[in-house]
Amino acid sequence: MSEVPGNEQRVIGGRYRLLSPLGRGGMGEVWRARDDVLGREVAVKEVRAPAGLDSTDEQRMYARLEREAWAAARISHRNVVTVYDVATHDGRPWIVMELVRGLSLSEALEADGPLTPRRAGHIGAEVVAALRAAHDAGVLHRDVKPANVLLANDGRVVLTDFGIAMVAGTSTLTMTGEVVGSPEYLSPEQALGRTPGPASDLWSLGVLLYSAVEGRSPFRQATALSTLRAVVDDELPPPRRAGALTPVIAGLLRKDPAERLSPEEAEHQLRVVGAGGEVRELPDPGPYGVATVAYGTPGADGTPPLPTRVAPGAYDTTAADRPGQPAQRQRGAGVVLLAGGLVLLLALGALVWALVRSGGGEAADKNSGTPSAPRTVAHSTPHSSSATTGHSTPTVTTSSPSPSASASASSSPPPAPSVKVSLKSVRGSYEGTCPPPDDSAPAVMATFTVGRTPVDVQYRWVTADGESSDPGWKTLGFGPGDPRSKEVRHVEKGYEAGKTVHNAVQLEVRSPVAAHSNPVAYAVTCEEETPSGGASSPSTEPADGGSLSPAG
Repeated sequence: MSEVPGNEQRVIGGRYRLLSPLGRGGMGEVWRARDDVLGREVAVKEVRAPAGLDSTDEQRMYARLEREAWAAARISHRNVVTVYDVATHDGRPWIVMELVRGLSLSEALEADGPLTPRRAGHIGAEVVAALRAAHDAGVLHRDVKPANVLLANDGRVVLTDFGIAMVAGTSTLTMTGEVVGSPEYLSPEQALGRTPGPASDLWSLGVLLYSAVEGRSPFRQATALSTLRAVVDDELPPPRRAGALTPVIAGLLRKDPAERLSPEEAEHQLRVVGAGGEVRELPDPGPYGVATVAYGTPGADGTPPLPTRVAPGAYDTTAADRPGQPAQRQRGAGVVLLAGGLVLLLALGALVWALVRSGGGEAADKNSGTPSAPRTVAHSTPHSSSATTGHSTPTVTTSSPSPSASASASSSPPPAPSVKVSLKSVRGSYEGTCPPPDDSAPAVMATFTVGRTPVDVQYRWVTADGESSDPGWKTLGFGPGDPRSKEVRHVEKGYEAGKTVHNAVQLEVRSPVAAHSNPVAYAVTCEEETPSGGASSPSTEPADGGSLSPAG
């Protein structure tokens, strides 16, 4: 993105030189800036008070904003945007943050459409990890939405704007009736003006996940006030594309904050879905009328995951120590575990008795010389026993010869395809008039090698400065019987008039697996043409080589 004329001399806090705008929202604008002291690029968020605030409320808001920004600076986590500084300019705080190159989730959804449940599960797990780090530091986000989730070029999922949305949390509506923030992502308790907590951030994450896989927000209405009413009163519209993510979304979008998934359980379930496993509701509800869940990942031989019944309050041995856990639920969990232990002992006794009877019958058959018929044994599977649900489920199995190892191997699904990518330079530099022609501009050759076919590989070109001249995701197809290696030629034509640009290009793969190629450096030198009359021609306007996503 080119620098904006007139902003070169605008310096914030005596060191942050504004270069170009990156994005604009209801609370202000984000700029790409250069730190003149450290010589690095940063993102600077200019915050403006909402309309309708008097001078006293405005100064109070700015003071609280500064305190919250410094609180966010204490969070150290790979999934959290780093806050470097809070500078004061024109009587307002300016938040100086890490500049993350990539796309926001909202931009990715707009460009590529809804995500698969597995991809959304991976992103959601990374967001929960960021929220847990923030909550541990005493910071609530209060504005979790796709525009504040960045998909960085280096593969990170980064949550931005920590602490800044805290200002909006002080009052959902301004004196003029203007809604501050994003109503469709507010939790019911926020919409009702109650004090939010960590569970409020998890509700917003549930709305984000629903929107990511369904392509629409579950509670959005024509106006902000009708949206808030729907958040409080309306039932969750059943998702149709969420797949394995459905029970996780349902667990996050419970109206009562006390009934929502805990951050630990939410992250665990999302990582299971992100790894290709399942988190599903079981047919029988657990204690307190809340459906239990089963989760896991397929076994090495392709068998489905074993279900593990989890009752609220009996999720683990530390349930009694969780803050905000109702005392009645904790006592109920102890009763459930005690009753489950007794029933489990009875089930084991029945199993031993049945095995003894079965052994005696087989001996009689052997003595008589007649082959024994398949025998039926009733038992209770330990993983679905009353150790967590308070009852056991009898299962009837018939003994029969086990399948051979070769048959088992042949029925297992094929392994996920692998993708390797490498780049080699075709032309490493260009010098001449700009824009560079295709046959002279820097070029590279990419080699894609896949583990098996058929498969479609989704990839894009990225540069060291995040401004490739050929942005956007592309697809390279490998059909049945195709060779497992293919080559793709790529030309980089980004330049700056009258200057020499040194850059590097790299290839990024996101499907069927994530992969990156080696970077290849290149240079472009633009010379100004001199007409026959001897006067220099006007500088050529620089081409738009791409875009940078907002870092806040």
